[in-house]
Amino acid sequence: MEILRTRLISASWLRAASTGAFQLKEPLNYRHGGRVQPHSGDGDSMREKVHEPASGRVICDFLCSGQQEIDLAVQSSKEAYKSWSRLSGSERGRILLEAARLIREQREDIAIVESINTGKPISESRADVDTAWQSVEYYAGIAGTLAGQHIQLSGGSFAYTRREPLGVCVGIGAWNYPFQIACWKSAPALACGNAMIFKPSPLTPLTAVMLAEIYTQAGAPNGLFNVVQGAVQTGNALCQHKDVAKVSFTGSVPTGIKIMETVAKSVKHITLELGGKSPLVIFSDCDLENAVKGAMLANFLSQGEVCSNGTRVFVQKDILSKFVEKVVAKTKAIKIGDPLLEDTQMGGLINRPHLDRVLSYVKQAKEQGAAVLCGGDLFVPDDPNLKDGYFMNPCVLGNCKDEMTCVKEEIFGPVMSVLEFDTEDEVIERANNTNLGLAAGVFTRDVTRAHRMAAALEAGTCFINNYNVSPVEIPFGGYKMSGFGKENGIATVEYYTQLKSVYVEMGDPQCSF
Repeated sequence: MEILRTRLISASWLRAASTGAFQLKEPLNYRHGGRVQPHSGDGDSMREKVHEPASGRVICDFLCSGQQEIDLAVQSSKEAYKSWSRLSGSERGRILLEAARLIREQREDIAIVESINTGKPISESRADVDTAWQSVEYYAGIAGTLAGQHIQLSGGSFAYTRREPLGVCVGIGAWNYPFQIACWKSAPALACGNAMIFKPSPLTPLTAVMLAEIYTQAGAPNGLFNVVQGAVQTGNALCQHKDVAKVSFTGSVPTGIKIMETVAKSVKHITLELGGKSPLVIFSDCDLENAVKGAMLANFLSQGEVCSNGTRVFVQKDILSKFVEKVVAKTKAIKIGDPLLEDTQMGGLINRPHLDRVLSYVKQAKEQGAAVLCGGDLFVPDDPNLKDGYFMNPCVLGNCKDEMTCVKEEIFGPVMSVLEFDTEDEVIERANNTNLGLAAGVFTRDVTRAHRMAAALEAGTCFINNYNVSPVEIPFGGYKMSGFGKENGIATVEYYTQLKSVYVEMGDPQCSF
């Protein structure tokens, strides 16, 4: 990993190294201020291989953390919590500000590793790192403002509330935004006085450890942010641990349900940020060029592997043909290839099974009557080093109907489904006809209609005349089976603290005995 964090790295060097079975060898667990190899004595320990989406090569493998390693990580975090929770908010804020500065300083190094591990274009990885340090900086500012309330009562008595941290929190990340998610979860947790153990996805384990090193460099106590690597068994053990106070999970609905069942047994706090099948509604009075841009942002960032994507694109009937013509032309022009090249707009999907799954959705859509207007097939780059990468041509599906599988289920790939509608009332009913509710979008020049739609759409975030923008100041989280709890914004403080009420009697107690 140290090699990857030097600015001497280059795409060509990495490709050349890959022919010699180049692999990262440094430990990917981080405990009590340093990288460690997890204990291998646990009977349920197993190894995971990590592939580079652009080339298909194995870039590292690691031993999954078992119960012994998790116990050590929790104990380390408990020790750090004792000292960290006693600091003032301003003292915690200063350390987080330094962490934000270090992330900015190491922006390019983190972005390179992120693109190698996720397959997303380097331009997007840089933007992800920017939203990450902005989150840390934002909560650094909030840390010193945390306060309770004074409540005056009769007879001079009074009460006050204390906003207190929860303790050791667990963050479980998804593979599409590894570094950003690690920051979005850890920044508010640490600002509120908690410690955190973070488990990245086994597909993208690399950059969370870089974040852990940054927190240590910034002056955080050893153990405040620990990283354990692993798959399902590791996650289960973390969620079941008696000394864990909260679990924050980003991932699929089925996994979120299992985690909710697990933490319910010990009544832990929980935040779930799950999947989506979000509607993007485009009215005929919109700025058409902007609406096309919105549809592209809603479907093709990060190879379409974005939970909030607006993959159900409802277009009003009288502009449908113009919209389709423009969006297909833009989709065909997307430059696919090496994510480390500056002009690449789309890289490889996360792994071969996921690529096959996305392609199967396109095949099924065609069988159910949808028209493949472009893409939906494998893409093979000219670069021979990328011939085994997980690339596909981004796809636009026309003639889609609400009952089609491609419209109902989350594909999590670069596949846009275009649907026709006539009236506002009709599209609201159709847009809300899903058990998911993560995001929604609307393009229109009619201000009253825009706000009317935002109020009517059943989603945690609604974009008006834009899509997939996530300023750290805005709370993000879903409705319905897309989860509950919030990330980002001041609202997140509520999910990483607990409120204690203190009553102070200034007279004599009234007692009937």
